[in-house]
Amino acid sequence: MSAITTLEPRLVWEQFDAITRVPRPSKKEGRIIEFLIDFAKRHGIEYRKDAVGNVVMRKSATPGYEDHPGVILQSHMDMVCEKNSDVEFDFEHDAIRPYIDGEWVRAEGTTLGADCGIGMAAALAVLLDGTVEHGPLEALFTVDEETGLTGAFELGEGMLTGKYLLNLDSEDEGELFIGCAGGIDTIATFHYEMEPAPKNYTFFRVDVSDLQGGHSGDDIDKGRVNSNKTVARLLWDGMQSCELRLSYFSGGNLRNAIPREAYAIFGVPTKFKNEFLNRYRLFAADLENEFRFREPNFRITLNEMPEVEEVLDARTQSGLIYSLVGVPNGVVAMSFAVPGLVETSTNLASVKFGDDHTIVVTSSQRSSVESAKTYVMQMVESVFTLAGADVAHSDGYPGWAPNPESHLLETTVAAYRRLFSTEPKVRAIHAGLECGLFLEKYPELEMVSFGPTLRGVHSPDERLEIATVPKFWQLLCETLRTL
Repeated sequence: MSAITTLEPRLVWEQFDAITRVPRPSKKEGRIIEFLIDFAKRHGIEYRKDAVGNVVMRKSATPGYEDHPGVILQSHMDMVCEKNSDVEFDFEHDAIRPYIDGEWVRAEGTTLGADCGIGMAAALAVLLDGTVEHGPLEALFTVDEETGLTGAFELGEGMLTGKYLLNLDSEDEGELFIGCAGGIDTIATFHYEMEPAPKNYTFFRVDVSDLQGGHSGDDIDKGRVNSNKTVARLLWDGMQSCELRLSYFSGGNLRNAIPREAYAIFGVPTKFKNEFLNRYRLFAADLENEFRFREPNFRITLNEMPEVEEVLDARTQSGLIYSLVGVPNGVVAMSFAVPGLVETSTNLASVKFGDDHTIVVTSSQRSSVESAKTYVMQMVESVFTLAGADVAHSDGYPGWAPNPESHLLETTVAAYRRLFSTEPKVRAIHAGLECGLFLEKYPELEMVSFGPTLRGVHSPDERLEIATVPKFWQLLCETLRTL
């Protein structure tokens, strides 16, 4: 066990520590499913697993609470697998290495997996703790929330019977969420050919790194710089001024993470080498000035490379670079219904060259207004279509419309007020939650989402604020007791 098991409430931290030792990448949740089933068997808890791997555990009401309504505690099993480029780590086999850093818990060089590991841990702790008073209880653990919401989309028939659902996948203590954005992915595929590199060219590699990244929903309004867009800006300038030819581009990894790193390999005619270097120095200085208040650790480096053998065909190069520069990215519109809430956004998530002569550009669009989600998707599709790419979309997922008159919300607000003598904020969130999909299958559900404070989610800077975990636990227990 790690040092985090000495923290309070110990039962929650012990479960979280155990979870961090189980590899659980999205779409590869086999080990964490086994862990959950073994947990249920060891503790004599009724469980069921559906066809896609979702697991639900059931616990009878505590004496005197048999006539209380059924409650579902819901969290997802998978985690975002991001690491710093200089860290050796295999997310399919290695255990996360959590450590205490002052007021926070972090992981060594990787995402921590507190999203949504701490929600899972709280649900398991409720199942174990005989002192928690509650009505009939179900704990639902879903698969593949981070990359496709597969578990919520394909939730097995009859998996849930409760009337109220507490989603334990939020990231701001003191805030109760009653609505979320819907989302869809747009995937552009360029088909390319390689051709012999032109003679008398000097080749370079440009790297953009040390950006903050973050969650493409929750952090999209924070002005985080997108590494793919930044590299594309340099390539665009080189195309206009120095006959730049691109050989390779790679940036970002996950559809729901703001990309932190990207690089490209390219060449310019040797006769333009000095001119290009001068332009690069001015470009780098401009970026440092542009980003200094929002990306204090931003780095851009340029290194001369040995001569490469092949470059991208000119037509595909133009389409790729022009579209990466031209496609919208970031906040598109703020909500007029909920002040301060991002209504619509888009994130240029990743650019990957494939061995099959394809370049796949993945982006994700979000909105709390379904028609606006469709429109921003059309914007993105239009740019890539004009650039000559084939464009496809994911199935998408619905938003969760707020219900401010919910009895569950009223009870949770009252519990928070009673425990902490202050009023919680009631909000909607721009990030996607599984709640909208649950509502499609179980339209009578009332839902509230809350959790402890997380920062840097979906990046190696992910951290969990220690002092908020006891408050999260107390609120969960008090809501169950009084519902």
